[in-house]
Amino acid sequence: MHRPVGPVAYDCVKVIVVRDGSAFLFSEFGQQPVKPGDVILLGANVLCGSEPEDHITVSTMYLDTDYVLDQVRWQYAGFLEDRLDAQGFADMIYSEPAQILRLGEDRAGMLMPWLDELVTLSVAGDFVRDYLRMQTLWFQIAYVIAPHIKVSPVRISPSQRAHIRPTLPRDRRFVPLRVEARRAAGLLRENPAKRWS
Repeated sequence: MHRPVGPVAYDCVKVIVVRDGSAFLFSEFGQQPVKPGDVILLGANVLCGSEPEDHITVSTMYLDTDYVLDQVRWQYAGFLEDRLDAQGFADMIYSEPAQILRLGEDRAGMLMPWLDELVTLSVAGDFVRDYLRMQTLWFQIAYVIAPHIKVSPVRISPSQRAHIRPTLPRDRRFVPLRVEARRAAGLLRENPAKRWS
């Protein structure tokens, strides 16, 4: 990019990795310079504009908010009952809707091969075939940038959740829904405590 981009907002989460050049960003964090090694995290509906100093090259990932909430829900499955809880929880811990993460060039350099492959797969457009690989690449990128994301301190304990809404324990054992009839008859005659050990 060589020209300024006026403030625009998207209905998704944007993760922007600065690959080359520099610019000034204008968003809820005020006016801030960005350079290689920086990652810009913008929540949905957050205005952001930029003015390159000479030029800037970035890779941008657009994350659907439903997808992000599903990830939050499963990351905190021990504390959240459902996706509706995830929305309120995400609003609470991600209270800064626009952040610049200063990873540094070396750490951000780790992302480049994954970003390049993600771009290649996106351009190819076979999302059904490449879904799992794209998911893997995103998780690798997220794993590197997540420690740099500013979150609000929130107490999340099982006892706190129990007082808010009674729920079944999330750490339940998975058991078969159906068992062959002969096997089921034998299981019923066994000691129930022995059956699950």
